[in-house]
Amino acid sequence: ACLGPPEVNISSCLNCISVTIKLPTSHFIKNEKLLSLIDIYKELDYGITLKTLDGEHKRPRVKTTEEIFNTVIEELYPNRNYCVSVMVTASLNQHSIPSDWKCVTADSVAQQDYHTVAIAGAVCFSLVLAGALKCMHAGGYILQKKSLPHTLV
Repeated sequence: ACLGPPEVNISSCLNCISVTIKLPTSHFIKNEKLLSLIDIYKELDYGITLKTLDGEHKRPRVKTTEEIFNTVIEELYPNRNYCVSVMVTASLNQHSIPSDWKCVTADSVAQQDYHTVAIAGAVCFSLVLAGALKCMHAGGYILQKKSLPHTLV
């Protein structure tokens, strides 16, 4: 039987990618309980393939005894798009289906600062605009409360 594919979610962090992996479910039932792959194999190996503009890079395989776990791929270039695929194997079962590719752009300090500046700018602009409208309303330029001529009523 093939193992996989695992469930993979990725998010960007500062010059890195955080990868959350959920092992594939097994189809083995013992005492009316669905066994996890950890119940069956005790430990599994997972390998992450990182795809960039200049090709695919297989990272060293790592052992796990957890059903759901997280790993971080560090020392990446900021503002670049990276794609990740994960494959899970066991010592007794090397047949596996890799996960679908998941892609994300690695964050940079400048990009995070830009978001903060953009939000602060939008808030300031909204306050200035609200103040200007309030002054215009008080001055009678907009939403005048004069009654309509009798012919229009």
